[in-house]
Amino acid sequence: MKKNKKFIYLAQLCLLTGMPLFGFIGQSKAQEVITIQQAIDSTLKNNLQIKQAQFNYALSDENLKQSKNALLPTLNASSGFNKNFGRSIDPSTNQYISQQFNSLNGNLSAGVDLFSGWQKLNQIKQNKLLLDVDKTNVDKIKNDLILQVVTAYMQVLYNKDLLKVAKDQLGVAKQQLNQQQQLLEVGNKTLADISQAKSQVATSELNVTNAENNLNISFLSLTQLMEKPASYTFEVQAPLVDQLSVLNAYSATEVYNTAAGNFPDVKLASFRTLAAAKAIDVAKGSYFPRLSMGGGLGSNYSSSFTSQSFSSQIKDNFGQYVGLSLSVPIFNGFNARSSVRKARISYENTRIQEQLTKNNLSKVIHQAVADLKAAESRYTSTKNAFDAQKDAFYVIDQRYQVGLVNSLDYSTALTNKNKAEIDMIQAKYDLLFKAKVIDYYLGKQIVF
Repeated sequence: MKKNKKFIYLAQLCLLTGMPLFGFIGQSKAQEVITIQQAIDSTLKNNLQIKQAQFNYALSDENLKQSKNALLPTLNASSGFNKNFGRSIDPSTNQYISQQFNSLNGNLSAGVDLFSGWQKLNQIKQNKLLLDVDKTNVDKIKNDLILQVVTAYMQVLYNKDLLKVAKDQLGVAKQQLNQQQQLLEVGNKTLADISQAKSQVATSELNVTNAENNLNISFLSLTQLMEKPASYTFEVQAPLVDQLSVLNAYSATEVYNTAAGNFPDVKLASFRTLAAAKAIDVAKGSYFPRLSMGGGLGSNYSSSFTSQSFSSQIKDNFGQYVGLSLSVPIFNGFNARSSVRKARISYENTRIQEQLTKNNLSKVIHQAVADLKAAESRYTSTKNAFDAQKDAFYVIDQRYQVGLVNSLDYSTALTNKNKAEIDMIQAKYDLLFKAKVIDYYLGKQIVF
């Protein structure tokens, strides 16, 4: 209880002061460092959508078992006890009597369908396909969550780098303000230079605050995906830098051909089409006659038949039967025809949906491959631009130290360097993310 009160107090303090909550938590205990695979594993283990899909799979499995059991014969037993008053039929003599008596009967019956238009067999086949549908839907949900985790994980890494850059910029700005104040004291700088330096510090502090807030939000998004409590704190493992230089050249056609064979979305659409096709066969079964066989046995006892004992009546009234039943559909308000037509319409709809799924996958993959190539070019360009701006700033900084450059030119050079560095960070993580998206479609394990 004391720990909960402490946490609530810290949360309220952070809201009032604008300071990040994760900073306090991180100082209270050592943080766990998780890899992207650990984040994925935690999400797949705890996510409630997956658990719901698994329950649906369990229901489909039970439906399949029941459809198989429907082929078995039926066996039912029944009994009844009656107390009769007034005029009624004596079950032992089948004659009307006007007296009070007790009666008891028992029956045992069995039946089996010999032919029902292959409906039960086709229902079993359809339920097998529906089971595959729900199983593949579990895989689809897992697959979609993996991409969400990768996106959230990358966002955390990106925001961590932006925070580091913002803090570095703030350190430089504070250092320059200190130097400006020292130069002002000896008469080498003016109050305008001090104001410019203070403005740069204020801007850098705002950038740090914004970066901290963005990082906290990205951590929270990843935490929620993993179904962890909000108080859970962790760090993420950054990718190796040299991974950006070993990217493979991907062909959109090759990636699509691989994805079309194992991507859950395509499999799911295919199983749905097959199940819809089998539903037509199930509906057609209503056109055929039905032949069933049944049999049973039973006996009864009546207290009005006093000339015989209970056992004698049960023995004498014991009867058995066996027979065949044939039902031929002649006219049923076109119900069978309507069911078949609706099943065919559903099949055509799912067939088109399957093709749309394949077309969308092809479009997405071609776009992803094009995006990867563009991201590689952008990363190279932004890296070169940052290197150039960093060299340019070094020259300006050296000249500024000896008074050859005014504070406005120095601030402009610093801003340009900072912007170039941010652009390079964005391009770096964009390139890494685009590469992992291709791995996602290829069915590869996503690791750093």
